[in-house]
Amino acid sequence: FQHYYITNNLSDIKELEMAKEGKKTNVLTRSFSLGGDDINFCLLQKAGAEFLGTMFLIIFCVGSANHRALVALGSASPAYYLSISLAFGLGIGGIIHILSGTSGGHVNPAVSFALFLDRRISLIVAIVYIIAQFAGGFAGAGLLYALGNFDDIEGGIAGVNAVGVGINSGQAFFLEMFGTMFLILTILSTINEQKGHAASYLQPLSIGIAILVMHIFLIPFTNCGINPVRGSVWNIITGQASSEILIFLFAPLVGSIISVLVHNIFFVSY
Repeated sequence: FQHYYITNNLSDIKELEMAKEGKKTNVLTRSFSLGGDDINFCLLQKAGAEFLGTMFLIIFCVGSANHRALVALGSASPAYYLSISLAFGLGIGGIIHILSGTSGGHVNPAVSFALFLDRRISLIVAIVYIIAQFAGGFAGAGLLYALGNFDDIEGGIAGVNAVGVGINSGQAFFLEMFGTMFLILTILSTINEQKGHAASYLQPLSIGIAILVMHIFLIPFTNCGINPVRGSVWNIITGQASSEILIFLFAPLVGSIISVLVHNIFFVSY
């Protein structure tokens, strides 16, 4: 596995070799792939890693919003928002580091979709990852709900994504879209071969900080989804899903499309 967020296939190895030789690499030096060659045991291993990583994300990060100590602070407390933001930023950064040697640590369908559009993973890999991510998300939400004893927590179940007070659905959609754009642009920047970034602590740290910042910004508006799994599975498992769930499913994907275009137009040299 040559780099965070890049699968270990021949096109990636070729691109890294080109970068080492000083040749420019970009979306034009890559090509879309169906991914027939990716159907092997390694893909099963990667899918298992994405399943576990997304399960951990829901259990530990969404679970932080339901922690008794945090709930006691009250949702209006700045410490409540900051604590949850830290849990998501540092937690997901840690998950990425754990998964980096196998799947690359996407744990977000918007990330896998963006990397497919940027011609870094094949269609089959993207589909398998997204299925594994939703499966892991539902498993994590089910475990968290079963083990949390939320009836004992004053104020009930927290952590669901919803349109906040004072904004409408259209505003929530664009906020989630722009939040996802910031995340995807950060990811594409940290894996840009032209910058010569070796796989190290830089990728999980940069991505974790981006997620932390977006949570500080978005929690008061939408509770910060920027991930179709995070924005849907907990709502469904806790019986709090509504038509608003469509915002959290599709706004991140729109953000992925725009991010790939913006990155390759403005932030890559040809």
